[in-house]
Amino acid sequence: MSVQHHILSVLVENKFGVLTRVAGLFARRGFNIYSLAVGPTEDERFSRMTIVVDAESAPIEQVTKQLNKLIPVIKIVELAPADAVERELMLVTVKATAEARSQITELASIFEAKIDDVGYDALTIVVAGPPEKLDAMTDLLQPFGIVELQRTGRVALPKLARRPAKLRAVRTRTG
Repeated sequence: MSVQHHILSVLVENKFGVLTRVAGLFARRGFNIYSLAVGPTEDERFSRMTIVVDAESAPIEQVTKQLNKLIPVIKIVELAPADAVERELMLVTVKATAEARSQITELASIFEAKIDDVGYDALTIVVAGPPEKLDAMTDLLQPFGIVELQRTGRVALPKLARRPAKLRAVRTRTG
């Protein structure tokens, strides 16, 4: 059984020390952060944090209550996986003997990944997608020998509406 997570999208003021305050809050409460990604938004005054928290260690009501007490927090939204678009980026360096290169290249192609660096006996691959896609690729690359691996952590936004908004009739005056 997989670990259950809460995905929080937290809009904060883009100010010095905000990340430290948020991380400190989680540490003091003993909440386990599974993944944390921070970046600027479309408005330079704000940053968005995508925080993935272990549901066992952190009751969501308690987390949001504590986060709301921090002055720089503007808005908190819990994103249900079914209602969110989640993506992650992974860089992975894998051993690549001459015999294995074509297999690794084919695998990268299947996962819509890109070979970003080529060395004498290794390849570095970059792949983006939902966490499950990165997990699957990691599993399939394991037999070749993973030298190094780095994942960014999840970023997520709410899914967009699937139905068009109804347009209101506009009366025009004909004269």
